[in-house]
Amino acid sequence: MSNDIAIRVENVSKYYRLGVINNGTLFRDIQSWIARKRGKEDPHAKIGSKYDPTLEGFWALKDLNFEIKKGDRVGIIGHNGAGKSTLLKILSGITTPTEGNIKINGRISSLLEVGTGFHPEMTGRENVYLNGAILGMKKSEINKKIDEIIEFSGIKEHIDTPVKRYSSGMYVRLAFAVAAHLDSDILIADEVLAVGDAAFQKKALGKMNELSSGEGRTVLFVSHNMAQVRQLCTKGILLNKGQILCQDKMSVVEDKYFERMNSSSYTDLSSYKPDYTDGSIVVNNFYSLNHSRDDPFIYDKRKKFKFGLEFSAKQTKKITFGISFCNSKGILFSPNMDSPVFIEKGKNYKLYIETDNYLMPGKYTVAFGFNENNQTSWWGTDIIAFEVSYAGREGYASIFDVDYRFDIKEI
Repeated sequence: MSNDIAIRVENVSKYYRLGVINNGTLFRDIQSWIARKRGKEDPHAKIGSKYDPTLEGFWALKDLNFEIKKGDRVGIIGHNGAGKSTLLKILSGITTPTEGNIKINGRISSLLEVGTGFHPEMTGRENVYLNGAILGMKKSEINKKIDEIIEFSGIKEHIDTPVKRYSSGMYVRLAFAVAAHLDSDILIADEVLAVGDAAFQKKALGKMNELSSGEGRTVLFVSHNMAQVRQLCTKGILLNKGQILCQDKMSVVEDKYFERMNSSSYTDLSSYKPDYTDGSIVVNNFYSLNHSRDDPFIYDKRKKFKFGLEFSAKQTKKITFGISFCNSKGILFSPNMDSPVFIEKGKNYKLYIETDNYLMPGKYTVAFGFNENNQTSWWGTDIIAFEVSYAGREGYASIFDVDYRFDIKEI
């Protein structure tokens, strides 16, 4: 492999087989289960046995081929269930591909799950050493970096407190600080900034940018926050149902992502994996009711947003609904139902949404969710993308196009 290549993926596929492990004894079943959880070969599988596609299961990844050069900052995007996390786990060595080969040129530091390797009864300082060892750092390396790691984490006053008392934000601060200060060649991060506050997110993005631009490290980054991906990454990979749809400059990949979100006014969500669901509601589809243009997802100035969705109730409950309109920087505004509505188990429902449009020209995405007594029942992001467009106001830096009046009088 060429010296300028950090990662090469050749015909990589990952198949997950669903079903019951049955080796005849509980002990051997547990051994097989542990091996699978660790991404190892089943010690009780028959010699030469392979995954049978006819068995119940699915391909999380299928025939992936790409190269990433040293120093690249690559954003991996796609809907939930596209295969992003599976790919990063394979690249990190946490699981193995069913087919194909991975070639890595350099040392990898990965941060895939918040607090991985942290022992709840140990203090933050003790966990720095533990987590550093898991990531491959020697004790002498950690001794040299311990002060810098603690300072970067921003939790110096809590560093000698057991981490079981930490919030999720404190967890991710400390875990990221360890991973970012490891002397690695490749940094892999999967949604690690989702629970951090805005100040730390900015600090972490700056650190990853510094690692790539200043130190020449390769960065692979997964996030649903397109603003973060765009800010950090110069190149991108778009995944859909385990396959690569586009690999190019980040701007090109992002355009392709939004383009695919809106192939028609009707978006089938039967295979969409929400960010969270308790199983009580199944959302079937979402559609635009805008008929003023040929493209139903382009809204003119001040034309009301009109959307519809269909869902099924799996439980009887009272729910409220909220929808969020987001740009590249995050959520802008979120209209919500004032009063809960009763839905009955086994029945299907249609929901219509209409709200005023005060957004400036640009590209936006929709997220929405259902709640019961302030507890989330279903929540999904990047459901569809739409555009607000009209002549005469392009180029303004503001977000909302609100009514205003100026009146100057002599005094």
